[in-house]
Amino acid sequence: MRIGIAAGEASGDVLGSGLIHSLKARETSICVEGIAGSRMREAGCDVWVDSDKLAVMGLFEVLGHLPELLRIRSDVRTRWLRDPPDVFVGIDAPDFNLPLEARLRAEGIRTVQYVSPQVWAWRQGRIRKIAKAVDCVLCLLPFEKQFYDKHGVPAEFVGHPLADQVPMQIDQRAAREKLSVDGGQLLAVLPGSRRGEVLQLANAFAQTIAWLAKRRPNLGFVVPLAAPELGPLFEQALGRRAPGVGVQLIAGDAQTVMAAADAVLLASGTATLEALLLKKPMVVAYRFSKLTVALIETFRLMKIDHYSLPNLLAGTRLVPEYYQQDVRAEVLGPAVLEQLDDDVYRTQLVSEFDAIHRELRRDADRLAADAVLTVARG
Repeated sequence: MRIGIAAGEASGDVLGSGLIHSLKARETSICVEGIAGSRMREAGCDVWVDSDKLAVMGLFEVLGHLPELLRIRSDVRTRWLRDPPDVFVGIDAPDFNLPLEARLRAEGIRTVQYVSPQVWAWRQGRIRKIAKAVDCVLCLLPFEKQFYDKHGVPAEFVGHPLADQVPMQIDQRAAREKLSVDGGQLLAVLPGSRRGEVLQLANAFAQTIAWLAKRRPNLGFVVPLAAPELGPLFEQALGRRAPGVGVQLIAGDAQTVMAAADAVLLASGTATLEALLLKKPMVVAYRFSKLTVALIETFRLMKIDHYSLPNLLAGTRLVPEYYQQDVRAEVLGPAVLEQLDDDVYRTQLVSEFDAIHRELRRDADRLAADAVLTVARG
């Protein structure tokens, strides 16, 4: 059996590697090929294009990369139409994958979208395109399947692989020993996994570090960087906005850093789910470019009251989240101190996070592989 695949950026690479391992555990002769990252390559994928090529954020930010993205999509589409796989799986990257899936499906190739586009949150009109493009959507979150059921689109809730990987109980002491940090209060700071995110948030996060250091001199700061090229960006922001403040920058290992921390300041995204699974109080921030915000507000594209995953999963404001002009030290700093100091709130938060963790813990790799094979076999 041949499976075509296209994964967007680092998170898609993680999902894809788990899926490939689970597929090959059922059928060792399965061939997987397409757009993938290093983890998927190690799992046995024949990589045509590196998934980092698809890692572009924002509505206007993508324009500079559009010619290359269109060329990549045309190339892989031509290859698969010439030699069709048994099924195509698009992992995340909906703006890239959905048009590709629509064309492949129109030519008789079965298609699966692994990770729902946030159609329930904004641009809900896309549901009609999704219905035409895919045979099944694999949903990581329970409310996503409910949305698709309402619109008559085949979907399966497989749970989230992170919920399977992160243990229910976290050993904070072991994480601190691994990082060689002392027993004082520790804040993990995650400014994002993509260059665009870090550029939008680095100055505000650095200013917040300076604000906190002035009021809480014994508070430690650790910044796990998702990629080597992000280090200079954040170091420059620290030099401008938090000169003289001791901040530990490390390469990767965000999960260990968050496990060691007492609270987390981070960009909105998958990392907020990871912080939830680690049962960590957090403050969430997000910024778009001014052009993207103007488009969202002009056409009223947003359809949700919350945008961070913990709040979306809970259906209420469990954790503080801040957007655009509110992403500044005078707002973020006090919110972080509240996360560190309110013990009653922290206890309640851990209980809520524990319940969500259990709901998402469903052996996602196995369920996703089962669904892909079911579609492939018709």
